[in-house]
Amino acid sequence: MRQPSDHGFNHPIPSEITPRAAYEGRRQWLRQVAAGALGTGLASWAARDARAQGAGAALPSVKSQVPGAMVMDKPTSRQDATSYNNFYEFGTDKSDPARNAHTLKTRPWTVTIEGEVKKPRTFGIDELLKLSAMEERIYRLRCVEGWSMVVPWVGYSLANLIRQVEPTGNAKYVEFHTLADPKTMPFVGSRVLDWPYVEGLRMDEAMHPLSLLAFGMYGEVLPNQNGAPVRLVVPWKYGFKSAKSIVKIRLVEQQPRTAWVKAAAQEYGFYSNVNPKVDHPRWSQATERRIGDDGGLFAKKRPTLMFNGYESQVGSLYAGLDLSKNF
Repeated sequence: MRQPSDHGFNHPIPSEITPRAAYEGRRQWLRQVAAGALGTGLASWAARDARAQGAGAALPSVKSQVPGAMVMDKPTSRQDATSYNNFYEFGTDKSDPARNAHTLKTRPWTVTIEGEVKKPRTFGIDELLKLSAMEERIYRLRCVEGWSMVVPWVGYSLANLIRQVEPTGNAKYVEFHTLADPKTMPFVGSRVLDWPYVEGLRMDEAMHPLSLLAFGMYGEVLPNQNGAPVRLVVPWKYGFKSAKSIVKIRLVEQQPRTAWVKAAAQEYGFYSNVNPKVDHPRWSQATERRIGDDGGLFAKKRPTLMFNGYESQVGSLYAGLDLSKNF
């Protein structure tokens, strides 16, 4: 039985969160389809709201030369990508982040890197922006709920940052902590998750050149609802692995206890590699719906690709690992 929070909202408990999100996502799509254009009304509003938050400043970049970093799929429209989001610190409906994230303050902002490193350090956001050349990378993003997008990100390989602090031989995993500020994030303190949101990667995953530290999208600074001012993007894993609004990175010896593993380990495993052969306990992962496809809610689903289409780049990381057990 869920209980009202201090704010008077009835927040879902972890066992309820995905069904509710799926339901509200369908409801949102049906509203927009009935209006005659999936994503058009809400997306236009969200784009105006994002500009009001200070997003939209240009973030110049060069096209990435990393193999696999520039997929040929048609990019999702910026309006759709900034209005249909999961960011539970700002609400559980897909439209909540665009509506509520204007309260997030992205400056001043620091990211601390500590743990199994020789040179622990705290970086200001401007230092991070200047640390390495900015690249444009067009990545597929696959959500565990069954929808996908194609987004042009701006940033650089996470490995460029990790090398700055010189990991020790004990560093086996990288743990990401995101901001959890109830003053600026209205759903922090709800029963959805154990806050702050924590995610993690194996060290070799974090050092893979496709693992991206992102500061922008569509050639502009990240909007708040998309994880400003700095987020992770790991394109071969389900989207919840890509932590938003990062404030701390810890290099550790033991596998991190991530937010979703704590909430529902039987449904959201540590690896969370996109795998059409391993279903979520309550639905198939064999197909997906691409946001923005002609036909909207009624568009034909497309087959889900192993490792989200990045198998040739990352498959060797999991040689000999049973991905049905290590899901």
